[in-house]
Amino acid sequence: MLMKIFLFAAIFLVVFSFIVMALWNNILVAVLHVSAISFWQALGIFALAKILFGGFHGAHWGRHQWRNKMQQRWANMTPEDREKFKQEWKNRCGRRFEGSEPFEEQNESVK
Repeated sequence: MLMKIFLFAAIFLVVFSFIVMALWNNILVAVLHVSAISFWQALGIFALAKILFGGFHGAHWGRHQWRNKMQQRWANMTPEDREKFKQEWKNRCGRRFEGSEPFEEQNESVK
């Protein structure tokens, strides 16, 4: 099982590195007049793009899941807990959040 995962990861890296190399060499060389790149340079560009833009986190944990989790917490809070929560965020973030009720508004539309 572990070998299959390693094999698929290696195939994924090779295929996407060739895709990056092909796109770079066929599009950017003609349009922007940059130098053609090798497979290893394409692999480096792919890794750099993943680090800068995509990260290496799992695809299952994202902004929507965080928002849903916070909405559930907000719905289960007592009014006193909500006030305490808002005060803590006002102290941390200053006046940016004064008067806003982001979770209450979203929570009503989710129901």
